[in-house]
Amino acid sequence: MFQMDAFERKIIRELQRDANQTTAEIASKVGLSPSPCWRRIDRLEREGVIRGRVAIIDRRKIGLSAHIFAQVRLNAHGRSNLDEFSAAIQSFPEVLDAYVLMGQTDFMLRIVASDIDAYEKFFFEKLSKLRGIQEITSTVALSEIKSTLELPLGE
Repeated sequence: MFQMDAFERKIIRELQRDANQTTAEIASKVGLSPSPCWRRIDRLEREGVIRGRVAIIDRRKIGLSAHIFAQVRLNAHGRSNLDEFSAAIQSFPEVLDAYVLMGQTDFMLRIVASDIDAYEKFFFEKLSKLRGIQEITSTVALSEIKSTLELPLGE
């Protein structure tokens, strides 16, 4: 685990809230001068703590109103080829997140589509055609109560 001091925690909090801030703005907020602040940000990026900086897009405003969670269970043959399934899932832009699970379900996928018809097409033409699938259970999210990328850093 990467060890962070109080300044680095503050820097990460600021970047999670707004990655467009300049180093000088962040430095001012966390109580450092710009040069040491920049060195810390650079170190956090080199160490992979900060994996990247992106724009967060409102999916509904660009026409992706369907938000689906799919639980995928693989058959015995499919479980022996997890890498093959994982590679196929990574090639689908509709799949935003994919997790390997313990328990009755092997994978949980978070999927977006323009509407339910588009999801149905994705389901029948891509997802369900992958080798090794035993069962897919799709759940449509009706509304979004909380969505954040800010990790709880503690004190």
